[in-house]
Amino acid sequence: MSRTDEDYGDLGERRTRRIRLVAWVTIIALIVGGGGATVFTLLFG
Repeated sequence: MSRTDEDYGDLGERRTRRIRLVAWVTIIALIVGGGGATVFTLLFG
């Protein structure tokens, strides 16, 4: 494996982590911001 493959691997891992963080922040913001009751009703029946 060449050095560029390792660089891209690290970049992909960091990018995936950042996307996951943004997704969680967005979900939490939606719950807190407005539709909290609706989201909890959909999630927990």
